[in-house]
Amino acid sequence: MCICMKKKLTIKLKKSAIDRAKKYARKNEQSLSVMVENYFNILSKKNRNNEIEISPNVLELSGIIKLSGEINLKDIYGKHLEEKYLEK
Repeated sequence: MCICMKKKLTIKLKKSAIDRAKKYARKNEQSLSVMVENYFNILSKKNRNNEIEISPNVLELSGIIKLSGEINLKDIYGKHLEEKYLEK
């Protein structure tokens, strides 16, 4: 349990961004403060390579699909992009 002191933060955002955030917060039954705090927590959990840490739930899913060692996903994706953009 975290016994943390709450502090007020004033930020300036475009009205449209605030309206969208409020709509999202209502839909997800949470406050804007909680949303912002969660976002800051995510940002602060970046690792040394500037990548967001993967949650334990996602880590559980990794490795479910077994691919042969001969498959090069970068090559496959590169070919997909070539087909999508170069052959039109």
